[in-house]
Amino acid sequence: MSNLSRLLKESWTLVEEQQDKVASYFYARMFLNNPQLRDLFPVQMDVQRSRLLGAIVTAVQTFGDPDQFADYLEALGRDHRKFHVEPQHYDIVGDALIEALRTFAGEEWGYEYEQAWRDGYAAIARKMIEGAEADSANPPYWHAEVLHHERRSRDIAVITCRPMLPLEFRAGQYVSVETRYQPRLWRAYSMANAPRKDGSVDFHVRAVGAGWVSSALVRRVQPGDMIRLGAPMGSMTLDRRSTRDIVCVAGGTGLAPIKALIEEMTRANRTRWVHVFFGARDRDDLYDLDCLNRLAARYPWLSVVTATSDDPEFPGEHGNISQVVARYGPWQDHDFFVSGSATMVRATLRTLAEMQVPAIRIKYDAFGDS
Repeated sequence: MSNLSRLLKESWTLVEEQQDKVASYFYARMFLNNPQLRDLFPVQMDVQRSRLLGAIVTAVQTFGDPDQFADYLEALGRDHRKFHVEPQHYDIVGDALIEALRTFAGEEWGYEYEQAWRDGYAAIARKMIEGAEADSANPPYWHAEVLHHERRSRDIAVITCRPMLPLEFRAGQYVSVETRYQPRLWRAYSMANAPRKDGSVDFHVRAVGAGWVSSALVRRVQPGDMIRLGAPMGSMTLDRRSTRDIVCVAGGTGLAPIKALIEEMTRANRTRWVHVFFGARDRDDLYDLDCLNRLAARYPWLSVVTATSDDPEFPGEHGNISQVVARYGPWQDHDFFVSGSATMVRATLRTLAEMQVPAIRIKYDAFGDS
């Protein structure tokens, strides 16, 4: 596997700077050869293209780690059931992908790279199919009723919904969400709570620019509406075997999975200190600070530090949250959970690397190009 992993990573560098073109060509070729597949995808394909690339990069990077490779792709296969993907579709996708890679790699693409991608993609498809088949007892997606909808700031809402069928997940995981306003368009959101007896789930959503799903969730969805949820994914979960203290770093609505982890800790933790760093642009974006402060007042093992990057009058810390975390170190003996935008996660990972925090102790699930 090591040689195959090397060939995949080596050949990917040939197209890395043309990722957008590779993705556009891939979908164009696939839809041209198989027009019926177009109905499985959303009308707006920009995010879908970036997610394809994200999945490819993640699969290639984890190929040398069989356990991580299997866990990621089996979860991806379960999630793709919501698109009504069938086993026969994987060959179609593989042929289009390899053709796109060959087209943009240029003269350096040779037989070795071609065969490596055929072998590698076969392994990827096999794991995704296994994941989908192992999840056949569950529905491809869950219908959920919106119970509460609360605007917390100019563009942030906290939404509580209840799936019609039981949805099993772990604190720190995320699901993809679809609304009736944009069919077949899914966006990933972390659950903001640990599993509850009543089955309800909270989401923290920021309306981002012209975001079709986020804007609908913040500005249009209301109690009584139905939304659809994909299968739970993500590995930003607590290692119950660890006895190390914990540092949680959250940017904006990246607080959601951190809050879920804290809620899980309130049910069992007796020995681990938990330090939460919560950053935003201004105090208005610290939308859940009152709740965090109440939790910190109730549980002596929990501390909360807040910071704003663009609000000089804010009475807390100032600067990017990654900079604030560095001021409070050292942290080499702690477990880390990092959640926020791709930019925020990258900055925090750089800071932790500079502080010599072992990468194996850092967990994060970023939905962008981290």
